[in-house]
Amino acid sequence: MTDAELRLRCRTHLPGHRQPSPAQLFAAMAAWCEANGVEHDTYGNGALIQEFEQKVAKLLGFEAALFCITGTMTQATALRIACEERGSKLVALHPTSHILRHERANHQLFDHFHALQIGDQNRPWTLEELQGIPDKLGAATLELPMREIGGQCPEWEDLAAIKTYCREQAIHLHLDGARLWETAAAYGRTAGEIATGFDTVYVSLYKGIGGMGGAMLLGSASFVAKAQEWYRRQGGNVYQRTPYVVAAAMQFDARLAAMPDYFRRTLWLYETLRDYPLLTPNPARPQASMLHLHLPVSRDRALNIRNLIAERHGVWLFNGASHGALQDRSSVELYIGDNLLNMPDDRVREILSLWSAALAN
Repeated sequence: MTDAELRLRCRTHLPGHRQPSPAQLFAAMAAWCEANGVEHDTYGNGALIQEFEQKVAKLLGFEAALFCITGTMTQATALRIACEERGSKLVALHPTSHILRHERANHQLFDHFHALQIGDQNRPWTLEELQGIPDKLGAATLELPMREIGGQCPEWEDLAAIKTYCREQAIHLHLDGARLWETAAAYGRTAGEIATGFDTVYVSLYKGIGGMGGAMLLGSASFVAKAQEWYRRQGGNVYQRTPYVVAAAMQFDARLAAMPDYFRRTLWLYETLRDYPLLTPNPARPQASMLHLHLPVSRDRALNIRNLIAERHGVWLFNGASHGALQDRSSVELYIGDNLLNMPDDRVREILSLWSAALAN
């Protein structure tokens, strides 16, 4: 049995949101389209998609927003344009950035820009580290929250100082906001306040929002117009984007409204984890509605435990697992969404007890 098949058989899921079946999702989308008189767009021209783009742009305080079929295309394109405008192909990127970890060197092979790694892989990069780069930078990228290190974020004052420095030095500051909405409650600021001071922002339409896929790039009207042309050149000019936009738009407001609840549940989980020392959270305090749990077993053992509990108890603990820096150590990601939010406290403790007991054996 594959991991995907085992996951589907589980009645209880710890991470993320409840995943409807294709039939359930498409039925909900059809009902929403009927209720809202939705018509298909044509190459991105249509009331639904353009109104949704304007809604997100207004929410984050930008002139324009543009749908793109993938975040991978969105960010590489944005940074290419930024570098061309600033006269330097150098982009400062954290070692754990999505571009370096998961995009198969697209920026290098397509000659979009040159990456300069900045900072330590275990924490957010700092203003001092940015100031220490002697080269003229075209752009710098910040990910908020930083997924690969458990959702860490710089302190608010540090973030403000980075924004000021980049503006003064004419460095294009780009926000990888794939999980931006999850950061607002942790900062105690609106998503628009967080985005202020960035030249461009990328947001995902499927991660915390729960859509089918797609992303948006936000920036000035002239910048977004350039990006639109580059999307066409790269094959991103999808004929009809309606399904992706509907899947996100129909639940967008409800998801954003629930973000403070997800973060409060994260705070509760951190307190509860004090009773389970074999499940060590990173970061040490909540900085978004996500975290990593570091385990005292190898990656293979962590996956075996997950599958065993899934088979015996119908509980899905986590998705993937990563090797730890030390032998016989590993880490897993836990995103706090509807599943944990709606699960009774006693049930969560029961699952954590099962997990902890398996780790101790």
